[in-house]
Amino acid sequence: MSDTATAWQAIENSEPRRLDALFDADPDRLDRLTIEEAGLYFDFAKTHLDAELIDRFVALAEAAGLAGRRDALFAGEPVNASEGRAAEHTAQRGQGAPESVALANALHMRMRALVDAIEAGAMGEIRHILHLGIGGSALGPDFVIDALGREEPAYDVAVVSNVDGAALETPFALFDPEYTLVVIASKSFTTAETMLNAQSAIQWMRNAGIADPFGQMVALTAEPDRAVEFGIDQTRVLPFPETVGGRYSLWSSIGFPIALALGWEAFEQLLEGAAAMDRHFRLAKWCENAPVLAAFADLYYAQARGAETRAVFAYDERLRLLPPYLQQLEMESNGKAATADGRPLDRASASIVWGGVGTDAQHAVFQLLHQGTHLVPAEFVAVAEAHDHRDPAHHEQLLVNCFAQGAALMAGRPSDDPGRHFPGDRPSSTILLERLDPADLGALLAFYEHRTFVNAALLGINPFDQFGVELGKDIARAIAGDEEALGLDASTRALIERAL
Repeated sequence: MSDTATAWQAIENSEPRRLDALFDADPDRLDRLTIEEAGLYFDFAKTHLDAELIDRFVALAEAAGLAGRRDALFAGEPVNASEGRAAEHTAQRGQGAPESVALANALHMRMRALVDAIEAGAMGEIRHILHLGIGGSALGPDFVIDALGREEPAYDVAVVSNVDGAALETPFALFDPEYTLVVIASKSFTTAETMLNAQSAIQWMRNAGIADPFGQMVALTAEPDRAVEFGIDQTRVLPFPETVGGRYSLWSSIGFPIALALGWEAFEQLLEGAAAMDRHFRLAKWCENAPVLAAFADLYYAQARGAETRAVFAYDERLRLLPPYLQQLEMESNGKAATADGRPLDRASASIVWGGVGTDAQHAVFQLLHQGTHLVPAEFVAVAEAHDHRDPAHHEQLLVNCFAQGAALMAGRPSDDPGRHFPGDRPSSTILLERLDPADLGALLAFYEHRTFVNAALLGINPFDQFGVELGKDIARAIAGDEEALGLDASTRALIERAL
């Protein structure tokens, strides 16, 4: 049996203990399982991790070569083996191979020059930003701008990812095309959904009498020649490296709408906060490392306790897009059935991530969390400092509800009436931000990236490819091209005949 298999067996054979018993047995539990770093406070005390289980996971980390994999990531080595390339999103934050960091700085300065030029009026008066992308080219900018850009925004911003024409109707109705900057974000600059939306935006501008719609367009891509061929002047094409994957790309030129909408200083602070978390991940011991402990808990519940899902609840309206952002980050990265060296994965892959916004979710899904038959590890993300102008009671009630849910899940409430019995011993973790500013948000997002990486490393899979998104798109292109002999099933053929 390999060292990795032995380590997994030790984890899976660990004797489960109730959370209240773990607290009773260890007076130092809170100190051991809380971490304060980069403006974030991580509380893993209400998970089933204890000193013995953490030691077993550390043994797994050593057997799986986690330190070497982490070092290879930051060194710019080809950790994305299936595509033969590095994964250099950390270099965008100044943490990577020197030549990659230098390139990132140069591309950031090119981006800043365009931001400065637009702010100085070089493209005329701009009031609206229409950002077109999909997947990581949309989710990152949409999340960050929605979280940080609510108070006196410099521009009206709409991020459209869905190829459904209805998604374009609202910005087309609200924006004046004369004062709209269209941003096309596509790594390959061939993404079907994005390019179709771009053509519709061009037609919308032409219908409004804009003689040169391309003069109001910016391209964000790893294929700048294709953007120039499309019609966008090279001075408004912002490249980023092939080694930056879509769901890890908001730190690159894909973050242009963030820098424009929030200001360059905010974008720099976002990078600095992420870099602080990079340094923590690189330097902290495994047992004191926030992304690593979080991954240990993830893997314990998925592998040893059979939990198929993990729920994330943002107790702050500004973080409402966090669950969908994490769905792509975690499930596209780690939803794999093969290891990095091509062998079948012999255990569960990534958990299914879902969630919502507190306190709304309490009145929708928490019934199942408290009394349902499924084990669902919950994660609460909250912000200590309020950012609204209402009665402070609003924020106080929000935080009280957040903390109460974690306490209730753990403690439960026994009752002789089965319908009123709460079993307790339901795990949760809490992440508390001091405030929701660019630096703290950058640190939070980098934490989730590294957590995803650790999960992948300990499972032995590659988190940087995504071949699973291709098959459905291939069939869609064939159907759209009216190709015959597709070998489609009778159900799909009937749907096509009925609707198309």
